[in-house]
Amino acid sequence: MATASAFILDADRFEIVPGPPYTAADLDYSDPGARCNREQAAQAMIPLRSRVVNFESYELVVLGFPIWFGAIPLAVKSFCKRYDWTGKRVGVFVTGWDEVDRFTEFLQPYMPGAEIVSVKLFNTPNTPNLQRRLESL
Repeated sequence: MATASAFILDADRFEIVPGPPYTAADLDYSDPGARCNREQAAQAMIPLRSRVVNFESYELVVLGFPIWFGAIPLAVKSFCKRYDWTGKRVGVFVTGWDEVDRFTEFLQPYMPGAEIVSVKLFNTPNTPNLQRRLESL
């Protein structure tokens, strides 16, 4: 959906990539020793591979991510904590969980100063719905 969003908005696209990237074994949440489970238990910010150049020049940020463990992924929290969000408008889309009403509350501590204008669930690609949503930002 990030690629479609960037195309619809004629916007830049940035991928949040943890360093080192996750392997299939790292993401095996059924394994208590998997990296994803260790990170979730520690609740520590994780290293990321790159930064958004000129983040301060953006007025609107569209942030999309899957829900992990019923929460915001640590990579997304780490991304958000890297930047000054003062004066930014933020549209959020999530996948994988249908109770998104509290995500504004969950995200706000990681992006102080931002105006989170909406949080929307998108579990299946639907370009007309996505386009309407993005155009409303």
